[in-house]
Amino acid sequence: FFFSSRRRHTRFKCDWSSDVCSSDLPAIAVLERLGIDFTLHRYDIEEPDGRAQHRGERIAYGVAAAAALGIDPSRMYKSLLFELDGGSEKLVLAVVPSNAIAAPKAVASACDAKRATLAEAGAVGRATGYVIGGVSPVGSRRPIPTLIDASARSHATIFVSAGQRGLSLEIAPTDLERASAGHFAAIT
Repeated sequence: FFFSSRRRHTRFKCDWSSDVCSSDLPAIAVLERLGIDFTLHRYDIEEPDGRAQHRGERIAYGVAAAAALGIDPSRMYKSLLFELDGGSEKLVLAVVPSNAIAAPKAVASACDAKRATLAEAGAVGRATGYVIGGVSPVGSRRPIPTLIDASARSHATIFVSAGQRGLSLEIAPTDLERASAGHFAAIT
């Protein structure tokens, strides 16, 4: 069912019936401001218990979110922050399927950089304002160039983080490209 912003005429759908849908999250605020339609999905993921965390076990949030939503992992996209060496930009956000691995050489090449390496967790939070497992390609703390894997074009809609663990946006790839000011590139 559709909710409408009172300030704007943007429509978005939520997959639960409550008044939780709001523009409190930066990603949602950006999409509303741009008038882009999207569906917001809520899901739950079991975090590793204290023992598992102590052993260093981690969750692959994208694959776990896809399973919780009952969708193919190739439609759930994760956002990975890369640091670049030798290019005009220092950081780039790579948006790739949750069941794929971003190729650092392809990321560097798409940015005309010499090398790309995954950013440390602390750098991700400082640059995006989001936590690991909840990094949205839309509404970062500061503008970050964004690459969306070209495979996204093969889907009518894809799922990306809404900027909080447990919330995903279902959005058309071309709308994501517009909202993130990104571009498509073969980066997996």
